[in-house]
Amino acid sequence: MTAYFQLLRRDLTGSLPAPQWPAGTQLDHYRDELAPAIHAVLRMTQHQGGGRVPNLDTWRQQFTRDAEFDPSLCLVASNAEGILGVALCWTSAFIQHLVVHPCAQRQGLGRALLLHSFQVFKQRGEPWVDLKVLESNLRARQLYEREGMRFVLRDVAPED
Repeated sequence: MTAYFQLLRRDLTGSLPAPQWPAGTQLDHYRDELAPAIHAVLRMTQHQGGGRVPNLDTWRQQFTRDAEFDPSLCLVASNAEGILGVALCWTSAFIQHLVVHPCAQRQGLGRALLLHSFQVFKQRGEPWVDLKVLESNLRARQLYEREGMRFVLRDVAPED
């Protein structure tokens, strides 16, 4: 069965809503010592995005050596229990991954990470931000569309 993704775009030139963080949430950026916990959340949620996350060492090398990598664009939300969600963004105003730990889903964390990502790119002078989402990932698509992301194109998702 062929899977499709949608490229969605959010115009950043207007006003943006402020993120409302769940109680006790702290925001940080990528640091190498957080890589194992970030990787664990990516692996735990990979089935929702349709991709496959390689082992930790391979992922860390691919991620941190990418030409578009900037640790300040890799947003990490946590609380006293650990990492709850991440928005891994590229310098090209692209949200590569936005994932929330299953224990923190449906509490507004994904929305807060998304809205914070919008603000970060707006502050960097970007006119818009893009992301790709599996067409079958209705929960994610509904969140993105509620927050002003609009359909740009549909394409076949690459097979692993």
